[in-house]
Amino acid sequence: MAKKQKIINAVGKRKRAVAIATLRKGGGEIKINSKPLNLIEPRYARMRIEEGIVLAGDAIKDVDIDVNVKGGGIFGQADAARIAICNALVKFDGKLKDIFMNYDRSLLVSDPRRTEPHKPSRSSAGPRRKKQQSKR
Repeated sequence: MAKKQKIINAVGKRKRAVAIATLRKGGGEIKINSKPLNLIEPRYARMRIEEGIVLAGDAIKDVDIDVNVKGGGIFGQADAARIAICNALVKFDGKLKDIFMNYDRSLLVSDPRRTEPHKPSRSSAGPRRKKQQSKR
């Protein structure tokens, strides 16, 4: 009888972007939308994603992580993937939670801020835009 493989799923959100990370035993391979992490551009977005991986150290070497990200822009997706990866690693190894929290709380916690809805009549201009007033 085959031994059941342990699979961990975790979610990360940032603005409109939602990332789902799937962690399973493997050789340390990380893919984002089926693309290896080292090919992610721009470089700053890749570095943001790698922060949690660098902090995890050797814990990452025996797991594969696949991340699916939808919605938002490049940097929103990068931050969503970062949160999802770190949450999956914490579920895999509980000791990492203190390391991540001491470094940066935003590795584990999604930012709740959202854009303000546009108001009627001038909805294309923005939520608080008013008609310019003339003094005379």
